[in-house]
Order: sequence, then C-alpha cells, then structure tokens
Amino acid sequence: MSQNMATPPPQTPDTGHHKEHNKWLFIGGIAVFVIAAIVAMVVFSQHQNDEQARAKAKELQTLMVAAGYPLPDEETVVALLGTSGGAVCKDPTGALSKAQWLDNMSNGAAGPGMRPVIADRKAVAAEALVIKVYCPQHLDAFQDNVDDLKTGTTVRR
Repeated sequence: MSQNMATPPPQTPDTGHHKEHNKWLFIGGIAVFVIAAIVAMVVFSQHQNDEQARAKAKELQTLMVAAGYPLPDEETVVALLGTSGGAVCKDPTGALSKAQWLDNMSNGAAGPGMRPVIADRKAVAAEALVIKVYCPQHLDAFQDNVDDLKTGTTVRR
C-alpha cells in the first residue's frame, strides 16, 4: 500500500441551504412572538375589563342594598351587565325599549285581554339604578319616560 494517498479536498458546506433554513427559522420565531404578543394583549384587556365589570357590579350591589333590594350575586351581575350595561344600556330611552318596557308591565294576557297594570315603584327604581351605574348619560331621559307612569306598591315585601 502506498502511503502517498491523496487526501480528499475539504468539502465546503452548502451555505445556500443553511441560509434558507435559517431564514425560515427566523420567520417562524417572529410569527410565534407576534402571536404570543397578541394573546398577551387580549388576556390583559380581558383582565382589565373584568376588573371594571367587577367594580361596577360592586357599585350596583351597594346601591341596590341601600335602596332596600336583596343583594344581587356579583358573578351574575358581571355576566349580565359586563362593563357596558348590556341590553339595559343599549338604547334605554328609545321607542322600542319603551314599548317593550310598557308591554312587560301588563297583565300578561295576549291580544284583546291585554291590559296595563300599575307598575311597582321599586321595579322602576331598580332599572334606574342600573342605568345610573352603567350608562348615566341616559338617566335623565329614562326618568322623563317613567315619570308619567302610574306606579304604586304592588308587590308584597
């Protein structure tokens, strides 16, 4: 055997393949980072909204108890009213809301047997408390709408 065997020349790595691979790793890393940042922002805003909803629920609870109503469950208030007041504040002084409200204050019959009733004063005041906490800009107009209603003490306590 001969000792003068020629050693093969060193092979240079295929840098084009590695650069392409590194480019996709870099793009994938950026994509993961962007997705994580979006998730973090959503979680933060939900937490902030949850804290605002709980603060408003506690304020409503305080007003309700002071007015003589039973203490509403905080979780229920948060779920129903959130931070915006939900359906109560959607358009509390609009024609449709007023019509639905007046329809609910009837004897429950349908058609020609339907008659208005004297609304309980505390029921009207309860909705006013919700509006006061969640959408106070509508409170005066709401009061104007219900001032003409005939109310009384119709629910036994």
